[in-house]
Amino acid sequence: MLMGARILVVEDDAAISDVACSALEQEGYACTPAYSGTEARLLLGDPIPFELVICDLMLPGMSGEDVIALIRSRGSTVPVLVTSAKSAVVDRVALLRAGADDYLVKPFDLDELIARVEALLRRAGVRAEGEDAAAHGGSMGNAAKGAQGESSVETRTLRFGDWEADTDARAFTVAGTPVRLTRTEFDIVCTLMRRPSKVFTKRELYELVWHDEAFVEEKTVNTHVSNIRAKLKGTGTEGYIETVWGIGFKLADLR
Repeated sequence: MLMGARILVVEDDAAISDVACSALEQEGYACTPAYSGTEARLLLGDPIPFELVICDLMLPGMSGEDVIALIRSRGSTVPVLVTSAKSAVVDRVALLRAGADDYLVKPFDLDELIARVEALLRRAGVRAEGEDAAAHGGSMGNAAKGAQGESSVETRTLRFGDWEADTDARAFTVAGTPVRLTRTEFDIVCTLMRRPSKVFTKRELYELVWHDEAFVEEKTVNTHVSNIRAKLKGTGTEGYIETVWGIGFKLADLR
């Protein structure tokens, strides 16, 4: 449970907003409602003071798509969960390409909303209140143990061909040139780079990147991989990610 995480709920239907905020607050989250896109813009600030944004699309003053564009234009990787009555695949694909991290079709079940929020926050690395202290330990012995193990938990810089990913700074470069990836895109690239010879099924990628076993829509993975390739097109390295038909994706053999 990621208690205390701050969530902006952008929803013009007061009844839906109240129910969603109430359910999330019962789980320990701190919710701030916004009833229009304009109000959301004022609350977002710079830097953005929230760990997650839940956003409807049909909003007065400023559309949900414009709210997402505003967030991403500031270079923020805060997770965005879109809620909308639009259920067509083309709509979901468009929103994912525009910078959304997940999509929930209305009317939605509150348990599913909470589960998706938890998954997005876990993926974003948001800690529960008090978790930092627990992770560092309450004694000198624990502190020393943490210091010793810090560098062995995970390789901080990943390299593959011309790619380099700094997992601490969450920065990705190709031959030294920065390439801006969304949080989800960065996590997919890093997952592939950690095991460059492995063929990942779409289900495996979904579970490793989204930290969620409820794999529903393989097009979600396809869309994000397509977005990554599009961003890499000018670097000449879009071919680093190979499609293994009928299975999933892997990194190319550069030998």
